[in-house]
Amino acid sequence: MVTRDALASTLVTLVQMAAVVALTPLLIGMMRATRARLEGRAGGRLTQPSRDLLKLLRREPLQADGTSLVSRAGPVALMATSLMLAALLPLVATRTSARVPDDLFVVVSVLLLGSVSLALVGLDSGSAFGGMGSSRHMTIAALLEPTVLLAVYALSIPAGSSVLSDIVATRAESPGTVISPVSLLALAALVMVILAETGRLPVDNPSTHLELTMVHEAMVLESSGRDLGWLELGSWMRLTVLLGLLGNVTTPWGIAGSAAPLTVALGLIALVAKVLGLGVAIAAVEVFLAKVRLFRVPELLAASFVLAFLAVSASYLVTGVAT
Repeated sequence: MVTRDALASTLVTLVQMAAVVALTPLLIGMMRATRARLEGRAGGRLTQPSRDLLKLLRREPLQADGTSLVSRAGPVALMATSLMLAALLPLVATRTSARVPDDLFVVVSVLLLGSVSLALVGLDSGSAFGGMGSSRHMTIAALLEPTVLLAVYALSIPAGSSVLSDIVATRAESPGTVISPVSLLALAALVMVILAETGRLPVDNPSTHLELTMVHEAMVLESSGRDLGWLELGSWMRLTVLLGLLGNVTTPWGIAGSAAPLTVALGLIALVAKVLGLGVAIAAVEVFLAKVRLFRVPELLAASFVLAFLAVSASYLVTGVAT
């Protein structure tokens, strides 16, 4: 028998998923418009990403010779993992469905599944650029996953739990943990991870089509129509959910602590403000950044790993002194 609490948690999860799908094209449009304005260009409309997606989703995909079922299943798998991340992470409220655990290790596993799905799409095309982009993508992913685990683990030590909703709730109740050195180190590492995971500068340039330097664009080069639309939307949604997590971890206030309609509505407004604010900030900073050389990317990601490791060490030191 379905209880009222279970039904309320399920409704909150559905609200999160719908909010992420609706917010994602607007986020991409605002980031593109911000870069265009700062670079002195007119740029496109805020609704242009939505129009592009609708145009792609209405078209039948064309498959390259020699491709298999992977090229059809990969975009759907990426979209499914992105929707699962929207359901798992505490974005609108810290009260998620008990059937969908938002444990740190579960979230990282789902994130990795999406990365593997995208890489398989690039490999299945059989093109030189697709294989090159997939190889680079998985190399970056292999360097990112340990950093994600350490960064969030450092934030989980004060909460005594690896459940993300508990971490956000603890940080909202204890403002001192938000501005602590441990938190700053972990958040700095997390920012670098999000930029690399979502293909932003300085790791990858989302607006380039130069074959020798691109990573994400190389993997989707042979995709078209509906398949390309799912790949683009799934990749954009990963950026939205990760920025939502970063916003709630950095400023945990505003997120709903219950399933009451008013608190959920306020949590939804807070999510939109945090995600759009972080997206605009990233786009503004990208104007002044250049893409680093591919062989320097491991050094950059190693620096983020060191920051996350220092955050874990400092967290244990602070906890030991406090006790």
